[in-house]
This record gives sequence, C-alpha cells and structure tokens, in this order.
Amino acid sequence: MSAPSPSSETGARTVRVDLAGRPYDILIGAGLLSGIGAQIAALRPGARVAIVTDRNVAERHLATVETSLRAAGIGSVAVVVAPGEKTKSYAGLEQVVEGIISARIERRDLVLALGGGVVGDLAGFAASVVRRGVDVVQAPTTLLSQVDSSVGGKTGINSPQGKNLVGAFHQPVLVVADTAALDTLPAREVRSGYAEVAKYGLLGDAALFGWLEAKGREVISGGAARAEAVAASCMAKAAIVARDEKETGDRALLNLGHTFGHALEAGAGFSDRLLHGEAVSIGMCLAFAYSAHLGLCPGQDAVRAVRHLEAVGLPTRISQVPGDLPDTDGLMTLIAQDKKVSRGALTFILARGIGEAFIARDVDAASVRGFLADMRAA
Repeated sequence: MSAPSPSSETGARTVRVDLAGRPYDILIGAGLLSGIGAQIAALRPGARVAIVTDRNVAERHLATVETSLRAAGIGSVAVVVAPGEKTKSYAGLEQVVEGIISARIERRDLVLALGGGVVGDLAGFAASVVRRGVDVVQAPTTLLSQVDSSVGGKTGINSPQGKNLVGAFHQPVLVVADTAALDTLPAREVRSGYAEVAKYGLLGDAALFGWLEAKGREVISGGAARAEAVAASCMAKAAIVARDEKETGDRALLNLGHTFGHALEAGAGFSDRLLHGEAVSIGMCLAFAYSAHLGLCPGQDAVRAVRHLEAVGLPTRISQVPGDLPDTDGLMTLIAQDKKVSRGALTFILARGIGEAFIARDVDAASVRGFLADMRAA
C-alpha cells in the first residue's frame, strides 16, 4: 500500500488515471471545492458550467462552488434533483438532460457533477448523451463516490428490472475530491462508503486490508487516515481502469460483492432501507462465504472479512436488511439480470483469500440458489 505525494501547487494529493490519449487527474484534499473555479478555468478556458447536484448537497456546498466559479469568471447554472437512489431513473435523467439543454450548454462547455454516487452517475450519463457528448467534471462529496463511483467513467441509471442496467462509459476530465465535504455526512453514509474502501483490500491488496483492520475506525471518524485511504483506493482503481477501461477483463474484479449486493438493493426497492455500500458489504461477505463453501477460500479468511466489516458497523448478513425481500427465487431472478451475465451464464467475483479475488465464469445457478437458501435460513 502506498499513497501519492501532495501537490506543491494545491496541497492536494494527485492521482493520475493514465488512459491512453485521455488521461485525467484526481485531486484529493480538504477545502478543494473553494478553489474548483480556478481548476476548471485552467482546464477549459471560456467554458460555461452546468452544475448537477441534489437538494441536500446544494444546501451544503452549492454556494461555495458557485462563488468559486464566479470568482474565476465562469458562468454557471444549477440543475437540482431530489436526493436518493430513486432519482437514478428515466425521469431523473430527463430532468437533468432537459436542464442542461435549457441552460444552452454547448459541446465545449462542461457538466459538473456535485454530489454522491447517484448524482455522479446521473450527471455523467446525461453529459454523455446531450449533444452527443459534453465533458464532465466529477466533484464527489461522499466517501463512496470519492473512492469509487467518480473514477473510471461508469455512468448510468437504474431500470425497474435492476441496478445500473442503462448507461455508458463516459470518463471525466477531472475529479476533485474535497475530503472536508465528508465531515458533513451522516455516520451511516460514511460507513456505507467505507465498504468500497475495504473492497480494494479484499480484492487485491492484503496489506491494505491489514492496514484497514488497524485504521478503519479512524477512516470512518475523520482522522488523518481518511485522506490516505481515499488516495490508496483511487490509486487501486486508477491502475485497474488504465488496464481495462470498458470492463472486458480484470476491471470486473471491482464488482466484488456487487452481484449479490445489487440484487439485494433491487429487492429492497432502491430505498434507504439498504444503502449501496451496505449492500456491497453484505455482498462481499456472501462472496467470501460462497468461495469458502466451494472450497476455494480458507474459512478463516471469510470470517476475517466479516469480522472487520462488523467491527466498523456495517451489515454482513441478509437478515440485517430491514423489511421484506424477495424469496430466494426472486433474488436469483435479480441476479440473472447482472451485467456480467454472458449468454445466460452467471459470472461472480470470488476469492481464494484476502486480496486474491478472481473472475469465476459459468457459475452453477443451482449451486448459488442452494447457498442463498442456506444463508437465509441461517
């Protein structure tokens, strides 16, 4: 595990996403939103900006961003949507697209996604289709979006039949991760985002996972370890995205826990009953337990994953999802809609141990169904 050095110009840590012909920077540090206007003016002189955000984020951060843009001579308009996963819908997409078009944003202008994963996915997808493509700057304000969804260019909305089934790859031209924004979040939101931090250790970096076992509470509480964890996560994702931008190979490893997790999210109605990171936490525990069930992973590693996620306050069992869920057959129907399904065959991200995830293709559906039934009974 390592982290980038601070930039001498901004005091921020900088992580480079080295895509061929389209590289971009991730800036990580406290207070960066107050200087985002200067960053955008240097990146795209003369551009106007459509700020896409939700009501909760607008109350906390929109004035800071608008003031910074104005000070840099940048005109802007805000498109404000309702908070929550249900906004990642066809109706939400229409609202954002029409707002951008009404603002007369041109192809050489920018869309600025100011918010968490929902806003980032929605604004990024809207930017990809308005005028056949407007560049997007991501300004993530949640831990989950800073370490995962703002980086790598995956954008999209949910279908009634499953999560993220409609979308496009649309890489940002800049990511500005203001870690001070995390101080305004409810504790549950921070814990939810932490699941994606733990994911990087569990899938490919045993040393990072060991560090998190010692420092995880500090990452969540807002100690000095938080910025280090954000930078380490971004470095891990940037390396994978640079190798496999459109998930034709090992980028699929980033979906550890997501096949089970997305099914649980859909089963919970994409509601506050189960946040995305909470679903991923349960999903990762299921992925490790299923790997152990198949004899692929030592049982003690599966237990270790569960114990750490429990220790930081994340759910680890299906029974911890409030309210009713579909029965096992209903969950299997949702799993069959997973984007990694190929010609009807299930693909899962499984593990041989901590930091040793791998892509398992042609996984037997009957085996998964039996495992899920046992987990629910337990």
